[in-house]
Amino acid sequence: MPPITERENAVLTEMRRRFDHVSAERCLSGPGLVNLYNSLAAIDGVPSAGYTAAQITDPEMAVTDPLCGEATGMFCAMLGTVAGNLALTLGAHGGLYIAGGIVPRLGARFAESAFRERFEAKGRLRAYLAAIPTYVITHKLPAFLGCAAALAAP
Repeated sequence: MPPITERENAVLTEMRRRFDHVSAERCLSGPGLVNLYNSLAAIDGVPSAGYTAAQITDPEMAVTDPLCGEATGMFCAMLGTVAGNLALTLGAHGGLYIAGGIVPRLGARFAESAFRERFEAKGRLRAYLAAIPTYVITHKLPAFLGCAAALAAP
């Protein structure tokens, strides 16, 4: 997992103390969100509250525990970095689609996050990435939409 900011570097350094390898999955999943929160708490010298990913992303929690908001924002930014790298690796043109349990529930907070900025932050390849749309899949069962379309096709 590549750090972009000093704070991310500190978080990843803290995570490397606990794990042999810190991959994108260690940061960009439900358990990864918990890892981000716990690492931020350790860096700041405050006790971890033992929250779940759902609690960390709850907007009300960000009011009472600012580390929840920071962890959620860091999650979105890091996802943008990884998604931009993936788009470059695969030569994406038509769009990048994000599904899963976390991002669709973030709603406007995801749209307002650093995701897109970090998605495009690839130096001389910025223009290429700026032309790639990103979408959040919000349908609860998107696989069934694809199955239905495949069955309806001649």
